[in-house]
Amino acid sequence: MALPFARSADFPADKPAGRPCGNLGQDFRCGIHARLRETGYQGCTVFDCFGAGQKVSQITFGGTDWRQAPDTARSMFEVFPVMRQLQELVRYIAEALDMPAARPVHQELRRALDHVEGLTRGSAESLAGLDVNALRGEVNVLLLRAGELVRARMPGRRKNHRGADLMGAKLAGADLRGASLRGALLVAADLSGADLRVADLIGADLRDADLRGADLTGALFLTQAQLNAARGDAATLVSPSLSRPAHW
Repeated sequence: MALPFARSADFPADKPAGRPCGNLGQDFRCGIHARLRETGYQGCTVFDCFGAGQKVSQITFGGTDWRQAPDTARSMFEVFPVMRQLQELVRYIAEALDMPAARPVHQELRRALDHVEGLTRGSAESLAGLDVNALRGEVNVLLLRAGELVRARMPGRRKNHRGADLMGAKLAGADLRGASLRGALLVAADLSGADLRVADLIGADLRDADLRGADLTGALFLTQAQLNAARGDAATLVSPSLSRPAHW
């Protein structure tokens, strides 16, 4: 409902923000959830709101139904993208706190987690007026330090491809252990058989990347949505906290 999408390889039709998807049922469930890829809605399978939808509807608006209270819809949909970014930060900070090697920044990370979680419980007005970009910049400094502390324990020279344009790159079998791939464009890249253990993948674009036989064990800040956007197989290794996509 809240977000727009455009006719493309990811969606079969246009939908403006604020208009219900044609597949949205009266029970707020998706009528084609089990057939999203087959029906052309691949974009839905690689999106993760990190629990923002539930938090906005149940916490920020106290369980208000925008269908029964249409006057809340506009505010609710304005707050949702902000909440999604906050929830994403919470997810990354929590992961960093689970990294023993990042212990030197755990105290700062805990303070950041308390602060961000506190913001998620704010009013709709406070959320709408939040400078999320500035907050992300502050938190990113801590996440970067955490990632560097963990990656420093990997042997050998660690490659730095932060923000690199590696679209369609031939990286089959590459040794990318402990590499920084933060924000890297890896669309349709060939990473088959690559060693990505403990690589920092925060914000990396893995759409249609070939991860068949790749080892992503312990990859840092890798999300389920990133995996869902890529191609893999039974030989692809991922951390237990992530699920192997059904289409692999």
